[in-house]
Formats: sequence, structure tokens, C-alpha cells
Amino acid sequence: MSYDTPEAVLKLARQFMESRILLSAAEMNLFTRLDDEPSSAGDLAGRLHADPRGLTVLLDALAAMGLLAKQAGIYRTAPAAAPFLTDKSPRSVRPMLLHAAHLWESWSNLTPIVRGPVRPSPRNRRRRTPTNCRPSSGHARGGTPLARKIVTAIQPGPARNLIDVGGASGTYTIAFLQAAPELKATLFDRPAVIQMARKRLAEAGMLDRVRLVAGDFYRNELPDGHDLALLSAIIHQNSPGENVDLFQKVFRALIPGGRIVIRDHVMEPDRGAERRRDLRRQHARQTRKGARRTPMTKSGAGSRGGIRQCAVPQGRGTHGWAGRSVQAVTGC
Repeated sequence: MSYDTPEAVLKLARQFMESRILLSAAEMNLFTRLDDEPSSAGDLAGRLHADPRGLTVLLDALAAMGLLAKQAGIYRTAPAAAPFLTDKSPRSVRPMLLHAAHLWESWSNLTPIVRGPVRPSPRNRRRRTPTNCRPSSGHARGGTPLARKIVTAIQPGPARNLIDVGGASGTYTIAFLQAAPELKATLFDRPAVIQMARKRLAEAGMLDRVRLVAGDFYRNELPDGHDLALLSAIIHQNSPGENVDLFQKVFRALIPGGRIVIRDHVMEPDRGAERRRDLRRQHARQTRKGARRTPMTKSGAGSRGGIRQCAVPQGRGTHGWAGRSVQAVTGC
């Protein structure tokens, strides 16, 4: 992409505006409300106790973007977009939008972080928001297709006891259980997240095959006795030392012969400047401490945590390492 005119540069600078409009609408759950009950701005402002003028401006902007339809002063969610924006749809990406809205705060600190030397603690940020479930890495409903593809690539095989570390709402747990009828699972996450997972697993008819354990994997030991462990979209946000500690905990949670599966964003060893990966890299800087992570630096942390062998599944964008007679894979 070339930025050879001032207009192109200014267009790039203003792209945040539409993103912020969408995120604010998701935070206020406007799409669900207006899909259930089309409304005027005044009526909706009354129900939400919102500022009428401010809400009108927001609704008009959403209509201009094509996310709402407006006719005779009545707003409703655009039919084409409704399956992805409303709570009631199994294809909804609203959880990921809420996660993106949370990341907005971190990205707003980019300038002071780069200037240094005082940096906000990523661990404190995570603890301040217990519902931070990493859904942008596929834990929300919108990540179901990716989860199924990854489970197919991994091939659970003879595994009988999975532990999904930081399993959030259970997208990957459900995908594993659907692929392996004999498998049972432990989902480990923070207390507020466990309640979300309980509801999701019940809806999927899987709750009787899952043990829900509340805890903080930065502070608490993991339940033991598992032959398969999953870390999805976790290690990229940690420092090398935090990953060593986490790998050691996972190692202790596995029985001999168990496997650890690691799914995450990785960079090429040459740290190439492909745009999407650079954006992910910058996101990682905003949400964790430590050096930029490549497959090699990740695997170094893995070996110090007890991970030894490497097996890479077929497919583009995968890299793996393993431990305790253990295979591990990462994919993005």
C-alpha cells in the first residue's frame, strides 16, 4: 500500500473513527436492541437513559456505515449484519468486539509506552478485567470454525482427559469434545469467566463432560491427571519468565505421555515486516511485557518449562514444540 498523497495519509489517520463507532454500539448492545425492537432515537435514549443528541449522532453514523437501516426516523439493525452483531445469533462476533473495545484502552497508551520508561503492568490489566477471555484469538462463538480446524489438525487420538487452560467460554473445549466422544475436559479460568463457560457448555449439551475449575494460572497450580493440555492465545501476552512458569505448571498437570497443544500468534524467525503480523506484534507489546516472540524464543521458554520434543501438524502458519513425551503445536 502506498501513501503518496496527503489524502491517503489522512484517510489512514481517520480509520479509527468507524472502529470506535462500531465498538461503542457493541458496548451498548444497540444491534441486539434494535433487531428485537426497531426504535426512534428518542425512544431508545429513554430506555437506555442515554443522551438523546449523542445517541442520535451515533445511530446516524451506524446507518451511514450500513450497520443500521433508517426509515422515517426508525432505526433497525441491518438484516445482512444482524447475524454477526446480535446476542441471540450463534454466529455473533459481539464478544470479540467487546474484547476489542477493552484493547482500545491499551492501544491508547501506545505513545507513553514507547516513550517509556514507566510501563503499565499487563498482569494488573488482566486482573482488572476478569471477563477478558481473549475471544479475538477464537474463544468466542465466532472462533468455532477455526477451533474445529485446529482440532482436526491436532487429532486428539486416544486422549481421555483434556485441560483447557484459560479456556474462556469453552469454544475449544466444545470442539475437542465433539471430535472425541470419549474425551472429558477440565476448563480452568477465572471465576467470572467460569460462569460464562457454564452457560455456554450447557447450551452445547456438554456440561456433564466438563469439570469447571476457577483459578488464576499466574497464581494457582493447575489440576493434575490430564493427558492433553491446551494453551490457546495465552503465551504471546506473557514475558519469557511467565511462560516458563506456566509451562512448568502445565507439565505438572499432565500424566507421563501427555501432550500439550499451544495455539498462538507467531512471527517468522526473520521477524518480517508483513503488515498484519506487525499489527499483531504491536498488540502484543500493548498487552504483555517482554521481548517480541518468535517460534525460537517461544520454544526456548518451552524447553525451560519441561517441553522437549517437536511435532508440527500439516497446514500453513503452524509451528510446534513439545514436552513430557509431549507434542505441542502452535497455529495462527
